[in-house]
Amino acid sequence: MAKVAKVRYMKRSEIKTLLETEAAKRNNAAELSYERPDPLLVASRYQNETIALICALFAYGNAGQIVKFLESLDFSLLDAGEETIRTTLQTHYYRFQKPEDVVTLFIALKRLKAVDSIESLFYEGYKQKENILDGLWHFINTLRNLYPHRSYGYDFLIGKVPKKPLSAGTYKRYMMFLRWMVRSDALDMGLWSKIPPSHLLMPLDTHTFHVARKLGLLGRKSYDMKAVLELTGLFQQWDRNDPVKYDFALYRIGQEKLSLIRSD
Repeated sequence: MAKVAKVRYMKRSEIKTLLETEAAKRNNAAELSYERPDPLLVASRYQNETIALICALFAYGNAGQIVKFLESLDFSLLDAGEETIRTTLQTHYYRFQKPEDVVTLFIALKRLKAVDSIESLFYEGYKQKENILDGLWHFINTLRNLYPHRSYGYDFLIGKVPKKPLSAGTYKRYMMFLRWMVRSDALDMGLWSKIPPSHLLMPLDTHTFHVARKLGLLGRKSYDMKAVLELTGLFQQWDRNDPVKYDFALYRIGQEKLSLIRSD
């Protein structure tokens, strides 16, 4: 949790101005460096949706260790034979993911490339109701069906389709991936065109959750999808065309343990 150096009360409008300023300030390539490690540092080098998804899915834990692990991966394996993938990645592991989990992800995504693009699969689920979560559930089901594999590490990595979505987790890593793909600025890659930024949901992690609570922007105490929808709804009031533009600013505030202010 981010530590609070100073707390003073501000009006909601003042906090909006603060976050607008912080978001604009953070919108530059200098935010992505080894001094300020972020998985987007690696993903942005390739400008490829499949590699970006791998970077996003492994984006949990210490940011420096995430970048170190991602840089150990040979992404050209996505075009190699499945046996080559198994042999090359047999010693690669990251926290909850054993080598077989890393191998499974690469093979599943290799098979996926032969079927359709990740964007098209998300859009297929999204288009009927224009709902990002429907797109995500369709994608997860498709990926699992292409290479069935069950383990704690793999289930943690790619997720499952929940029976009760509103009571589910935040699916932060997928929401962050969608931000990278859909938005286009100095940080986000904007590789997709079928889904508008206005329909994105906040990539809520523990940092942004606690920062939003400290700022008085989030009333919900549970770290779940309802919290994601609540915070996204507020940001939609601030900018209906681009509600998640505040995500990176909130993330950095929490990561850098900056002073927080709170509204009445």
